[in-house]
Amino acid sequence: MALQTQWEAKEAKRAFDAAFSAFKAEAVTIIKGRKVTDGPLKNKSYAELHDVVNAVTPALSKHGLSSSWKLTKDEKDWMEVTCYLRHVNGHEESVSMGGPPDAGGAKNAIQARASTKTYLERYTLKAITGLSEQADDDDGNGKGQKPSGDETFMKYESQLLDAATVDDVRRIRALAGAAFEAVGDVKGWNQFKTMADKKKATLEGGAQ
Repeated sequence: MALQTQWEAKEAKRAFDAAFSAFKAEAVTIIKGRKVTDGPLKNKSYAELHDVVNAVTPALSKHGLSSSWKLTKDEKDWMEVTCYLRHVNGHEESVSMGGPPDAGGAKNAIQARASTKTYLERYTLKAITGLSEQADDDDGNGKGQKPSGDETFMKYESQLLDAATVDDVRRIRALAGAAFEAVGDVKGWNQFKTMADKKKATLEGGAQ
C-alpha cells in the first residue's frame, strides 16, 4: 500500500508538472488596468486582484488547475496568506507571504486588514503561477521609465523565494534595498524586509 501511495503521488506530480507547463505555454497576459492618482507612485499603473484572477483562471481551468487562498496567520500586527495551486489528479503546491495591516490612507482597522489580505492574495497568485504584469500603455512617459514599486517587489520577491542560503538572502536584501529606494516605495521595502528576515530566520533554523 505504501508503494502504491508513493506511485500515485509521483504520477499526480507528473500530471501537475505537465499541466503547469501547458498553462505557461498559454502566455497569459496580466494588464495593469488601475492607475495610481496620488502619492509617490502617482501615474504608475498596477493590476488589481480581479485583473489577475480574470487573466489566469481560464488558462488554469483549461489544463485542470485551480487556485485558492487561505488566511494562514491572522494576528494583530501580522497577516499571512497562502495561495494553493491544485491539479485535478490531486497534486498541490503553495506559496505563502505575510505583511502587517496596511494602516495608511486613514483606513479603519477592518479596512487595513482587508487591504493587506487583498495585496497578499494578488502577489501569492502571481508568484505561484510565475506571472508578472505588463502595462497597457507607457503611462505617457515614453521608453526608459523607472520600474514601479510593484515591479521591484516582484523581481526581488522571486529571487528571495529561490534563495537557498543565508548569504543569498543578505545579497538579495541589499540589492532590493537600493532598488526600493530608487523608486521611492517605502511600504514595499518594509514588507520586503520582513519577508527577507523571515526567510533568513528559516534558513538559519534549518542549518542548526
